[in-house]
Amino acid sequence: MELRIENLSKVYPNGVRALDSVSLTIPRGLFGLLGPNGAGKSTLMRILATLQEADSGSVSLDALNVLRQKDEVRKILGYLPQDFGVYQKISALDMLDHLALLKGFVHGRERRDLVNALLQRVNLWEVRKKALSGFSGGMRQRFGIAQALIGDPTLLIVDEPTAGLDPSERNRFYNLLSEVGENVIVILSTHIVQDVMELCTNTAIIDRGRVMFAGAPDLAIRDLDGKIWQRTIAKSELPDYEKRFKVISNKLVAGRPQIHIYSDVSPDDGFQAAVPDLEDVFFSRISASAGEEERA
Repeated sequence: MELRIENLSKVYPNGVRALDSVSLTIPRGLFGLLGPNGAGKSTLMRILATLQEADSGSVSLDALNVLRQKDEVRKILGYLPQDFGVYQKISALDMLDHLALLKGFVHGRERRDLVNALLQRVNLWEVRKKALSGFSGGMRQRFGIAQALIGDPTLLIVDEPTAGLDPSERNRFYNLLSEVGENVIVILSTHIVQDVMELCTNTAIIDRGRVMFAGAPDLAIRDLDGKIWQRTIAKSELPDYEKRFKVISNKLVAGRPQIHIYSDVSPDDGFQAAVPDLEDVFFSRISASAGEEERA
């Protein structure tokens, strides 16, 4: 099973190029689509979910033409959008039953068995009669996955699923996605690097509508060996360091900025070699994308 995206482009009427000849091959399992807000991730997800038209390019899921055979795609698609709205006063049990009916499960006993099984699978059985308005953020996301799994989809798309979740809820969600991803294609679209680090064996980094990297995260991290350097500085020094070095990221450690820079050689006294990780890959690729945009 394989999802193949070739030269997919989308330009909005206001001139924004959301996707610029995006090509990706996505195998079975968890695939991380990583990028900052506004990178084009949601546009790509909506096109794959048959909710939006592309300007050009092609998408195939094995022999299925995703852009043209939309009704067939919807039969094997599960989708959890970034903003998943439901009727807040309805119980999880009744809402999932209603959604299953809309997806074509018209026989009462079959639908009841399906709904019960899904609620148990996402660990919401004990609160199945509780109104959705009383659910925590993590419970709502688990309910969202339950509705996306109706009909055993071949392709599951989840858009920014862990934003706003506390660490324990995020871990529960990780475990659930890992279980689901054993048998189907799961595309996890996020700007949270940790999500991809924890879950995905394959990933793509997208920025300004273009693919900056695609492949195994370990390969990208290995390419940065000996090229990432870190130093803790005073806040007032940050503008000077940004002028002198290729600063790819900075974060506060004990109230002071710790900067990571990209350099083939040791840049200056006081810098130490850092062990690169996917976050460094992400910021270095985004930095490269910004540089290309400025030169253009």
